[in-house]
Amino acid sequence: MKLKYVAIAVLLCQSLFSSAQHTPVKNNLRAPAFPLVTIDPNTSAWSYSDELYGDVVRHWTGKTFPLLGVIKVDGKAYRFLGKEEIELEPIARMGEDDHWKAPYTEKEPSAGWNTLAFDDANWQTGIAPFGTKDKESHAKTDWQEPKIWVRRIINLEKDLAGQSVYIEFTHDDDAILYVNGIEVVNTGNRTGKNNRVKLSDEVVKTLRKGKNIIGGYCHNRVANGFFDFGLFLEREGSNHFDQEAKQESVDVQATQTHYVFDCGPVKVKVSFTAPMFLDNLDLLTRPVNYLSYQVESKDGKKHQIEFYLEASPNWALNSPLQESESSEFKNGSLQYVKTGSKNQQILGNKGDDLRIDWGYFYMAGDQKNTKAMIGDSHDLRNQFLKSNHVFQSSVSGKQLALRQSFSVTSKYSDKILLGYDDLYAIQYFNENLRPYWNRDGQSTIEKQFDLANKEYSKLIKASDQFDAQLMQSAIKAGGKEYAALCALAYRQAIAAHKLVKAPNGDLLLLSKENDSNGSIGTVDITYPSAPLFLYYNPELAKGLMNFIFYYSESNKWTKPFAAHDVGTYPIANGQTYGGDMPVEESGNMLILTYAIAKAEGNAAYAKKHWKVLSTWVDYLVEKGLDPENQLCTDDFAGHFAHNANLSIKAILGIASYGYLAEMMGDQQTADKYLNQAKSMAKKWKTMAQDGDHYKFTFDQSGTWSQKYNMVWDKILKMKIFDEDIRTTEIKYYLTKQNIYGLPLDNRQQYTKTDWISWTATMADDKETFEKFISPVYRFMNETVDRVPMSDWIYTDKPKRSGFKARSVVGGYFIKMLAEKMEKVK
Repeated sequence: MKLKYVAIAVLLCQSLFSSAQHTPVKNNLRAPAFPLVTIDPNTSAWSYSDELYGDVVRHWTGKTFPLLGVIKVDGKAYRFLGKEEIELEPIARMGEDDHWKAPYTEKEPSAGWNTLAFDDANWQTGIAPFGTKDKESHAKTDWQEPKIWVRRIINLEKDLAGQSVYIEFTHDDDAILYVNGIEVVNTGNRTGKNNRVKLSDEVVKTLRKGKNIIGGYCHNRVANGFFDFGLFLEREGSNHFDQEAKQESVDVQATQTHYVFDCGPVKVKVSFTAPMFLDNLDLLTRPVNYLSYQVESKDGKKHQIEFYLEASPNWALNSPLQESESSEFKNGSLQYVKTGSKNQQILGNKGDDLRIDWGYFYMAGDQKNTKAMIGDSHDLRNQFLKSNHVFQSSVSGKQLALRQSFSVTSKYSDKILLGYDDLYAIQYFNENLRPYWNRDGQSTIEKQFDLANKEYSKLIKASDQFDAQLMQSAIKAGGKEYAALCALAYRQAIAAHKLVKAPNGDLLLLSKENDSNGSIGTVDITYPSAPLFLYYNPELAKGLMNFIFYYSESNKWTKPFAAHDVGTYPIANGQTYGGDMPVEESGNMLILTYAIAKAEGNAAYAKKHWKVLSTWVDYLVEKGLDPENQLCTDDFAGHFAHNANLSIKAILGIASYGYLAEMMGDQQTADKYLNQAKSMAKKWKTMAQDGDHYKFTFDQSGTWSQKYNMVWDKILKMKIFDEDIRTTEIKYYLTKQNIYGLPLDNRQQYTKTDWISWTATMADDKETFEKFISPVYRFMNETVDRVPMSDWIYTDKPKRSGFKARSVVGGYFIKMLAEKMEKVK
């Protein structure tokens, strides 16, 4: 009878849900970048411009993932997606492609060092790229000092006046570049990879036949320095699709991005959909997204329509210079085009600024109405413009395209499926693992496409429902601006992970530390990301932690605190990060283990890992109250001791262990550690007190910092710290806010947006919460940096300090999690 009542309740909930408003509240946020195709860290494509046709589609790293969409209406072509990419010829290649030599110095030179006349005879000679060289670095010259100056001489065979010339550069951190003594780049305090700047006519006029010079300066402020630059010339060539559709709107929802265009006599709606539902792991990991469209006649007349979608082999290559192979074929009801690298080195590359170059990228459409084309981009585009239905395809061609033709009097809808088969996804302690969707090796990419095609209508409806529900829940919890941020964060956070199944059967949800160092399974990336997964599926929160427990329990990691990571993506064979974060990572693991127990209503997961949790908690008891000089998750700010916020994490980690013991029925152990945590919290209050607020470090009066770790005391109802600490801090923070948010601490004007959402959640009312969130919304809406959401931004100007596309924006969901946990006993 119990099962029967459960089934009735489920049906009732489904009925109520389906009868709810399925149209989400429109997201009015002008995103820094708009998610288009989001599968995993490798297959992650974004629009970096306000209009979908305003720029080339890009991978999250910023490298081009060309995807060109054109709709022809009664013979007139309108480009609605992507841009015909500028083709560049190298004048002086980047070091990643050509290890160029140049004089350099790490001691500040005299004036004129960036001109041809300067005498650099006493400088050293190095090979690019320059960087802090270690086993994970691609640097060829080891650069350990804070600053470096490089002189690169370039011999030109002719004058370049009147031509379009670009300088490309990668820098960590500050960079200034000069061409023939003229400053052309000055980044300020930030990092960047493969940035490209067009040189002014004034500068180009100086590029004459014979010797020229690029002078480069870089300042590495903390760690992992890197410097590389090159010069490129735009190839002459004509565009085929100059006529742009007129974009009327864009709307980013959790699982979909919707666009509406005016194309003369028809209106075109285009949606990119990734049905990433966290409670359905097979669907979550299905490596297929949808590009669906609807064409509507505005005048009721019949119009002849041709739809064209073209992609580049870049989708399956790390560098466009790699050789690729493409093909077209039919399978089941679908027509496919496929591309991949000629040299398939499975799991052959690891690192941060890399794209996958093994496995295959696919596009597919219904056989009945889809034609496949492979060849040179100019030939393909000309054939489409001429309505040539006799396609001359070549497997050696650089581009692949699908074309659909139909007529419309009222409305017509269709779709194209895009997907990626990475064959093997992760190497886990020397064993190659398949992606979760093919964990037993019994599926194929064609089966996944076939399922996606058959379930299309159902999944679009489910995506609409999910998007509407998320917006409604987020608005209720934190307001419309908060909901907008959560909707934009959803796919970004999920697609920065890869789900696989461990040999022992554990779920492994492995993050890639995007745009910071490329680590895999970083614990202090897991910690801020976790609220999203705790909210929707605690099993996935366990998947963020299982590999760290295994690392210690297998004795592969023998230190008495939790590891920082398990490798460099996608190779998870053990920690590769150069420094430990003992208090940080141990506290993270303990707090999240208790959060899982609260979400599930039992401590079974903690019991499974009790021995190693006991080791970590004793480390925190010994070292956590007044942490030594060590890194925390905000490692970009450097080492520092006596960190009051880190101390909070240690204390709440100890309390978490005590509450877990209580849930397991061991009251003696519970009392011991809970009393320890409460005693430490009282000492913390005395040590950190600084008048109307609490210190950044215990030894420095007149300092302050966000105490975002204290949010768990509220969410998990621990009652370890006096409540007046939170209220005092919140009141003080409101006096320190800038136009784009609350700084991380008193040292710099930069902040972390995920931590702001945690700090805001410490407030006791929605109105105060929104006061902290509104500046973050404003930053995302106004930032000049067009990249997938950055979490490390300046609060006094609309620029990011660093980082993009990271999973930590899953931390925005902490306010929703707090609302949900409020109902848990």
